[in-house]
Amino acid sequence: MNILSIESSCDEMAAAIVTDMNVVKTSIVSSQIDLHKKYGGVVPELAGRHHLELVNNVVQSALDEAGMKFHDIDLFAGTRGPGLAAALLVGSTAAKSYAFALGKDFVGVNHHEAHILSVLLEHENVQFPFVSLLVSGGHTMIVIVDAPGKYRIVGATIDDAAGEAYDKVARLLGLGYPGGPLIDNLAENGNPKAFNFPRPMKDEPTKMSFSGLKTAVKYAVRDNPDASVEDICASFQAAVIDSLISKTKSTLDLLNSEELKATAISIGGGVAANSNLRSRIEDLAKEYSIRALVPDKSMCTDNAVMIAVAGKIHYDLRGPDSIGTGIDPGWKISDL
Repeated sequence: MNILSIESSCDEMAAAIVTDMNVVKTSIVSSQIDLHKKYGGVVPELAGRHHLELVNNVVQSALDEAGMKFHDIDLFAGTRGPGLAAALLVGSTAAKSYAFALGKDFVGVNHHEAHILSVLLEHENVQFPFVSLLVSGGHTMIVIVDAPGKYRIVGATIDDAAGEAYDKVARLLGLGYPGGPLIDNLAENGNPKAFNFPRPMKDEPTKMSFSGLKTAVKYAVRDNPDASVEDICASFQAAVIDSLISKTKSTLDLLNSEELKATAISIGGGVAANSNLRSRIEDLAKEYSIRALVPDKSMCTDNAVMIAVAGKIHYDLRGPDSIGTGIDPGWKISDL
């Protein structure tokens, strides 16, 4: 089976062709970073309009790179949610239109589920349950993966997502957009103990908060005009990652208390490309004597390969979706 997938939940327009044996034949990602950079973040309507201009060319490029034609595709998958409505509408409608015109099946994929299941592409013999830490500009949550299609959200941020905090702090420091890679690079040359930024919600095992941390950085910049930007970045990043690791550790302890020992820890989402977080997750896995399912950095940011992987699993578990299935910008993984 050949699966053509389209991802357009935010500012990437992506298409991929993947087989049912998880062989990636092609993956095309068209980023809009330069388009949104001057605004300091993604402008939803602008993203949607740009996706509309790109979608057919990106899909055709994927077919050409794979040396395939539309009739070679057996299943079309598109991101149905969560995400920006204007952006989701383009990719999902395109996938449904191709499927309808060719008389093929369509599945609408949950973006969060795709991030979780993408580790199955790179790691063999993954056992369940495992703990998945999803961290990006739009979401930060800890999920117990009991099986494909069965998820328990046990922790989440009550305000800003971690990636959102990175972007806001980068804007505060005048670094530009997106903030994650910029802060990560500067933090390598900074002192993570230069500023004692708060680790919010210490008494909550799995709840997270990053809004107050962002405010603490704002005041530190105001009160220390001569402070090293590298030190501020390193101290901020240390606070974020300490919080993420602490909450993930609590989740592992929770599973152990239920006598359902986790077999692995996985990470996904744009912040999963962060060098320090990747290293800390591997250390945490060693501490608990379990696997660390750390994806390649290309699989952390939004891409269509993960949509194809999740689309095939969705198809096997639930069958095809109706062509009339609409987008769901607030689609929760717990509703699957």
